[in-house]
Amino acid sequence: MNFQIKDSAFVVGGAGSGFGKSIATMLAKEGAKVLAVSRTSSKLETLALEFPHLMECLSGDITQDNIHDQILDWMVANHASGIVFNAGGPPAGGFQHIDMKQWDEAYLSVFRWKVALAKKVLPYFQEKGYGRLLFIESVSVKQPIKNLVLSNAMRAAVVGAVKTLSQEVAHQGITANMLAPGYHSTAAMDRLFAKKSELDGVSVEEATAAFEKEIPVGAMGTPDEMATLGLWLLSPLSRYVTGQTMTHDGGLVSGIFG
Repeated sequence: MNFQIKDSAFVVGGAGSGFGKSIATMLAKEGAKVLAVSRTSSKLETLALEFPHLMECLSGDITQDNIHDQILDWMVANHASGIVFNAGGPPAGGFQHIDMKQWDEAYLSVFRWKVALAKKVLPYFQEKGYGRLLFIESVSVKQPIKNLVLSNAMRAAVVGAVKTLSQEVAHQGITANMLAPGYHSTAAMDRLFAKKSELDGVSVEEATAAFEKEIPVGAMGTPDEMATLGLWLLSPLSRYVTGQTMTHDGGLVSGIFG
C-alpha cells in the first residue's frame, strides 16, 4: 500500500522504543523524514544509523516546553506534515494507593504537555492548511484497566481535549486522532506484569498468562502491527477521519463501540 508520505516530514515522540520506535521506523521505510524524540540518546543512535539520511534525533524530555520550541523549529524548517504525541505512561496503582503528588505528576506527564505542544504547533499547521496530529493513548480510555487509575483518568482527559480540538480545526485541513493500544509486547506491559505478579503473589510468567487470557485473539499485539494503523492516520488517505479513538486491542474492549 502506498501511504503517499514519501518526502514528507514528521515528528515522533517516544521514538526510542515501543510504539514510537515502530512508527518512526515505518515512516522512514516509506521514505519520510523523521525527527525522533526520546530522553535516551543511545536508543536514538540506532535509528540514526539505520536511516542516516531520513532520521534526525532530538534527545530530551518531550513533556518540557524547551523541547517544544526545538520541535516547532524543526517542523517549520522541514515543512512537517504531522506529529505523534507519545511518551511513557504513569505508574501503576489503584485509587486508594496513589497519593496526590502522583496525581499532580500524572497531570504533567500524561495531559498537560500534550495540550502545550498542540498549542505550540497548531498555528504552523493552520498556516500550512494541512496537518496530522496523532496521540498514542491506551485502551484504558474505553475500558478502565485494574490498578491503572492514573492512566484511566488522565488519558480520558486527553481524549476529551483532542475531540474538541478536532472539531475546531477540521475545516482547516487538520485532523486529530487517537490510538488506544491494548496489550502489546512493550516495556510498559512488562511493568504491568511485574505489578500484577507483586499484587497477586504469582510469578511474572503467571501474571503474563493472566493478561493474555483476557484477549480474545489469545496473544499480545506487536508495536509494528499498530504502527501500520498509525501510518494511515498520518497520511493524506485519512482526510475524512478525525476526532476518533481507535482501539488496537485484539478484541479486549467488550463494549459495542470498542
